[in-house]
Amino acid sequence: MKQKIILSKNLQADLSKAIAACQPDRIFVVADDVTAEHCWPKIREFDLLKGAQLITIPASDVHKDLRSVEKIWTALQEERATRHSCVINLGGGMVTDLGGFAASTFKRGIRFINIPTTLLAMVDASVGGKTGINYGGLKNEIGVFNDACFVILHAAFLQTLDLENLRSGYAEMLKHGLISNDKMMGELLTFDLSGDVDFQQLQGMIAASVAVKEEVVTRDPFEQNIRKALNLGHTFGHAFESWSLKRKPVLHGCAVAYGLVCELYLSCVKCGFPTEKMRQVVRFVKEWYGQLPFTCDDYDELIALMRHDKKNLGDEINFTLLADVGDIKLNQTATMEEIKNAFDFLREGE
Repeated sequence: MKQKIILSKNLQADLSKAIAACQPDRIFVVADDVTAEHCWPKIREFDLLKGAQLITIPASDVHKDLRSVEKIWTALQEERATRHSCVINLGGGMVTDLGGFAASTFKRGIRFINIPTTLLAMVDASVGGKTGINYGGLKNEIGVFNDACFVILHAAFLQTLDLENLRSGYAEMLKHGLISNDKMMGELLTFDLSGDVDFQQLQGMIAASVAVKEEVVTRDPFEQNIRKALNLGHTFGHAFESWSLKRKPVLHGCAVAYGLVCELYLSCVKCGFPTEKMRQVVRFVKEWYGQLPFTCDDYDELIALMRHDKKNLGDEINFTLLADVGDIKLNQTATMEEIKNAFDFLREGE
């Protein structure tokens, strides 16, 4: 079944159609502690979910690990899930990644539906078939490509988000704008993230952002070529995120925002990306994401983390860079001096 993305205005009706298409014998809902409290009550009274089993896992990315997967597998086994059962992942990217991986590996794979409840999950994690867990201190080290049967995007869930999580998801939208076109980028850079968020405008922007990712993933489902465009900001970003886990954890999208600054700097230096466009993005990131508290003493640790990135070719650290908005340059490399200069640029400004 090809993944179907539903921009939902009536969650009960759309979820009913999705479940009917999957024809499950049993339904299981995976949620973390936070979404079990704030989001599960919004859907648990739906007739089609009467009798569904809720499986709750601890919240936050530090629990996106083997122990949480085992908890889901054990619950599925104890409740006698079969290959015809269905898992509904209700939550942010951690839940859709983890729940998708658990479903994809239980009995060699059972169907699952994603209902993302954060902006990050709506525009990134829940769409495109990547599932996985962190392992050995590294992000998404273990996982499989496997599409959810349905991804149901219901913007009303975003009103339960705090501003930090909203901004985290917005960074992935910035990335989609950068690999798309100037018009999309212009709207993204003028949107107000101060707290008085226009959710109606945001819903339209989410649809445009998801369309960018869906088009890329359709062309390259297993990341052999153009899908690497979606890694813009992530080589640095994943290193920042992993580095922060041992200190004060930084949300994924916030780490990507810092990664975009570094990789746009490299894009200017190596590919001729327009300096003024780069500065517009840097100003936006500084305004809404602040500074990452790292120093030159952290550079070697960050570079060591970058060397573990799954996109690398041999010993060389691999980047997706840009010659302009929408002009993507895959499989780029940089010297250690250039990488350290990018760190300096993020710390010291324009």
